[in-house]
Amino acid sequence: MKRLRWLALAAAMGFASACVTSGGRQAAQDRPVTTVQVDNQALYDMTVYVIRSGQRIRLGLATGLSKTRFTIPQGILFGLTSLRFVADPVGGRSTPVSEEIMVQEGEEVVLRIPAQ
Repeated sequence: MKRLRWLALAAAMGFASACVTSGGRQAAQDRPVTTVQVDNQALYDMTVYVIRSGQRIRLGLATGLSKTRFTIPQGILFGLTSLRFVADPVGGRSTPVSEEIMVQEGEEVVLRIPAQ
């Protein structure tokens, strides 16, 4: 009898955790995608980072003389969020940092890196 109770309890816990997990995934999928379009007018390729509250997260590589679009990770934004962007040139010296801007989920930010 004890064995049957443990099996029933284990099955109930597995069902409850499956509901929580699938609900969490559904909520994450419903959130709007936020992007940054990098217009790199410089010759150097740039490694692009987003900074929120001192936390720096790599978005990817923006090739020189081209436009590249990156998705900002959903865990970065909570409503209206203050962000900065860093463009670190591959093989270059200076590292441009953007002004602090307010970004909301679903927006597209345009980051223009001028020719040097």
